[in-house]
Amino acid sequence: MKLKESVNKVLEELKAGNARFLHGESAQCSYASLKKLKEFAETGQLPKAVVLCCSDSRAPVEMIFDQDIGDLFVIRVAGNIVAPSLVGSIEFAVSTFGTELVIVMGHSQCGAIRSTLSHIEDPQAISSENIHDIVSRIKPHIFPIAQRKDISYEEKFNQSVEANIRASVGQLSSSSRLIEEMVSKGKMTIIGAVFGLSSGEVTFLEQ
Repeated sequence: MKLKESVNKVLEELKAGNARFLHGESAQCSYASLKKLKEFAETGQLPKAVVLCCSDSRAPVEMIFDQDIGDLFVIRVAGNIVAPSLVGSIEFAVSTFGTELVIVMGHSQCGAIRSTLSHIEDPQAISSENIHDIVSRIKPHIFPIAQRKDISYEEKFNQSVEANIRASVGQLSSSSRLIEEMVSKGKMTIIGAVFGLSSGEVTFLEQ
């Protein structure tokens, strides 16, 4: 899939930012960030990308990509699932700010994926209705993987993380008339990514 020049430019900036993060070479400055915040309070925001990601405390998006205040419109939810309010948040960002790139980012060792795998093995493993709502949105996408007998649990886990990301990308692409129209007209690109907790590296998934 060939990306628009503007989208590819943002993607390269994020990759470069992740490289700086990996090498401990952040380009951000708290004094400059505070100055930007004051400016944005007056002029409004213009984020370069929208990121739908997991709520995990070990995956702070701006830090991972070495981005500053106002650079990313971040939507966080356990398991980076797609639900109506989250779709609405993305619709708001892309229609209000003209943001062209949307990234769905999951991560290794995801607790929501682990809980879903546990639920598949034991339906009584989830007692909370609200947690069950999250698990029920992930389950259809990873159920076939969970049923495989020829791979280890760790392989099931890793494959499930990626499968859930790809499913969320697919769901977003057809989740609303607004998003579907913007994608079809090339005004918006949705891609998936995996953040490795142990390495700190972000790997973008091929479309």
